[in-house]
Amino acid sequence: MLYAALLTIIDQELNAKVRPAHLEYVDQLFRAGKVVMAGPFTDKQGGMVIYKADSMAEAQALAEADPVVKEGARTLELREWSPLELPLANG
Repeated sequence: MLYAALLTIIDQELNAKVRPAHLEYVDQLFRAGKVVMAGPFTDKQGGMVIYKADSMAEAQALAEADPVVKEGARTLELREWSPLELPLANG
């Protein structure tokens, strides 16, 4: 299952300090097959990580261990995500 983590910056200074650890963490999870994609929003107010996990509990644990969340630089909104299979068969 896929889970979308919306990470909104609430402390710009702390975020700048913790961001290198966040990027390293996301890269490690990508290499382990637990992150599908990730990146910042163009408004520079946060970003999104798409996790691949067996359960919401696993995705929640992965997201909460992210340094930007753990250190309080960003809020976390985690939602199960079901991407469309495109193109649609009858479209």
